[in-house]
Amino acid sequence: MAQILRTRTKEQPLMDRGTSEPALAQREAVLGRLPLAVVVVDSAGSVTHWSTGARRLFGHTREEAVGSPATDLLPVHGALPGADGFQGYAAYDTLDWDEAPSAGADAAPGYPRAGRARLADPERGPLDVLWWAYPLAGPGPERLLVLAADAARLPGGEEDRVAPCFAPHTDFPGADALVDRLPDILPNMGPTTSGRIVDQMLELGYPALETIRSERVPLTPDWGTPKYVERRARRRRALSAAADGRIPDPRAGMDPAGASDDLDGADGADEADGFEDLEYAAVRERLEFLNEVSGRIGTSLDLERTIREVTSAAVPRFTDFAGTHLRAAVLAGEGFPDGPPDVTTIWHRVWVEHNDEPGRWDDTVPVGEAIAFPEHTPFFRCMVSGEPVLIPRVSEDMGNRISGQFEKRDLRPLINGRSMLIVPLKARDVVLGFMVLMRRGGREPFDDMDRATGAELAARAGLVLDNARMYTYQENVADTLQDSMLPRLDPRMAGCDTATRYLPGTRLGRVGGDWFDSVKLPGSRTALVVGDVMGHGLNSAAMMGQLRTAVQTMAALDLPPEQLLRNLDDIAQRLGEHYLATCLYAVYDPIRSELTIANAGHIPPVLVRAEDGRSVLLDLPTGAPIGVGGVPFEAATVRVAPGDRLVLCTDGLVEVRGQDIGTGLAALCESAAHPAASMDDACDTIIRALNTGDGRKDDVALLMARLNGIPPEHVAEWELEADPREAARARRLVRDRLTTWGLREAVDTAETLVGEIVGNAVRHARTDRIGLRLVRTDVLLCEVTDDDHTLPTLLSAGAGDEFGRGLRVVGGLARAWGASHSGRGKTVWCEQSLLRPPRRTPAG
Repeated sequence: MAQILRTRTKEQPLMDRGTSEPALAQREAVLGRLPLAVVVVDSAGSVTHWSTGARRLFGHTREEAVGSPATDLLPVHGALPGADGFQGYAAYDTLDWDEAPSAGADAAPGYPRAGRARLADPERGPLDVLWWAYPLAGPGPERLLVLAADAARLPGGEEDRVAPCFAPHTDFPGADALVDRLPDILPNMGPTTSGRIVDQMLELGYPALETIRSERVPLTPDWGTPKYVERRARRRRALSAAADGRIPDPRAGMDPAGASDDLDGADGADEADGFEDLEYAAVRERLEFLNEVSGRIGTSLDLERTIREVTSAAVPRFTDFAGTHLRAAVLAGEGFPDGPPDVTTIWHRVWVEHNDEPGRWDDTVPVGEAIAFPEHTPFFRCMVSGEPVLIPRVSEDMGNRISGQFEKRDLRPLINGRSMLIVPLKARDVVLGFMVLMRRGGREPFDDMDRATGAELAARAGLVLDNARMYTYQENVADTLQDSMLPRLDPRMAGCDTATRYLPGTRLGRVGGDWFDSVKLPGSRTALVVGDVMGHGLNSAAMMGQLRTAVQTMAALDLPPEQLLRNLDDIAQRLGEHYLATCLYAVYDPIRSELTIANAGHIPPVLVRAEDGRSVLLDLPTGAPIGVGGVPFEAATVRVAPGDRLVLCTDGLVEVRGQDIGTGLAALCESAAHPAASMDDACDTIIRALNTGDGRKDDVALLMARLNGIPPEHVAEWELEADPREAARARRLVRDRLTTWGLREAVDTAETLVGEIVGNAVRHARTDRIGLRLVRTDVLLCEVTDDDHTLPTLLSAGAGDEFGRGLRVVGGLARAWGASHSGRGKTVWCEQSLLRPPRRTPAG
């Protein structure tokens, strides 16, 4: 908690307005002390800074507030940029007491404003807010500073007698102290920014309260004192009195039943009577605190959220500052740490919670910093020994020694004069992290009972953290497994461009079995695949990997789509009885401009026509999911045109709980037809339109292919006789065509490759006709087909052998080569790299 700014003492009356100085000063010292909310707004009207006091006053967390429109959160009438009113509560009214232009709602631009709003919050009940708003200027985004306080915290009877106002700080005694402490109220700001804002505040007027007697009192932040601190103070006074002999020994059998709860001004007998009751109350207070903390932490298996819960639970009830550090391996979810920490161990400051709210905290001990702690520090002693370290009060010499161990930072203003308790966060006797707890100088220092309480807090927190760590580790393993199984697709295939998106699900154990793939096939064709293993978790991800590998293997064999799904169904049944999957397998032939598609229980794809931009769901035979068994699959052929786009996705994108899937499919068609500058932009448009977060918890796999086709002038086909002399003819045909295409540099290699493959077909094939085709894309593809189903194999030719070296020559010269079965026999193909690929014609 911020140290209370006492702007008024009995010896320093604020203003003499006809009231006796001591009485006035005493009342003003209380009147001006209020818990303060601090908010900063940028030029767009969005919240950029939201203090802990703002969270307590208005009920919104920092995560909820930052980035939100200030008009939805703050009852600051007429002060917010571009705002006419406040929309965050059911009703409000603003009372402007000061008619001066510097305070009222009609103030001129550039002047501060102040007011009072009575709000009707349906959830929290009535709220009476005092507010001060300062316009800001400068290089940063900050354009409005808002201070607010709850009028209900004013002393009794003063609620309707006080209004917010501004006054020169020089009007108040102790003005220098006010100025020095003013930066402390600014949340999460460095010294440069906070200094610039303070200078503007002082120029515009110090925030103050004005009574109906025209008395002005400076506003000073007071975050309150927990009740247990007051009870502890009374207990310590009782202990001190017993030690001095002013009261009897509290263990002398005195009955605590009639003890007074308030020892201020009580005689010695009353103090003795209350001693045991106070000791019991102190223990009960700690048990209540620990039970409360246990109920607040562990609400999530998210590691960082758990850390925030643990850290925030200690402030302000137990400590004024709490900072939690975790070993880097724990935070990264890399498994259980091996061995004790040492000077090389890297720790991450995961969260800091405090009630001082000075900007310097964030500069000196920023959240997210990675640091190795020096050996001769209490922090190192705690993490190595695994035991709490208690320093009742950090002296100036000790603070200097500790701060001297750290380079490029001065810890002295933060630790000197404070009470420090460092507790380890352990699980299975291994230190996972530690918490640094500190109390201000004006608060009772930590004692042995606090050390026990802190150790118990850390023990409970360590158990929760270990559970979160194990979940994070398992989740990382699953994510890594799934990520390793998802392909890295080449965005440019022959006659086809692709773009993909994958989004993990938001449900617990979110890793799933969605996948996509594209496989290069002979004949410049491309196989496009999308599938979804039902269920989530490691088993589903593993099953997905097995099915994806099987699809790739069978695609390389150039199986027809319906036959491939039949074989995949058989494989799935052999892998296990408890897994089902949907799958869509499409083969795109860019030369014939057609798609051949088979479906196994998957949602249909969307085809966007380039001619008119119209999108349609393809009507395909649905088929049963993979793993059902005994169900035939059918293939359908769809004619396409250059520039058409094919969109395949899993049901996680279109299926919403409680909504008919037809609605999602209609939205998919609509978003897919939206014009886009690129394939990536088109994918992003679909994701934005459908992945709105309103109930979609499943994985999402999206594959989009632009079917560019291959122009006819880039394809050449011939038929050859089964005659050995045809090899020479084939070489001449290839030389002439490459010359026509302007690819003279590729002629020699192409002639050799074609001659070897055609000669091999003539020599070994049982056929009358041989087909030869050249396809020019980014590479030069040569295909030789015949009616023989026997695939060629590499032979080991000896020094005296006349044959057996042809395929080795092909393998040495070609970029890639292979052979596959076709409906009429087989095809042997090879690819040759080109120095000058053809210019791509944009389509669609």
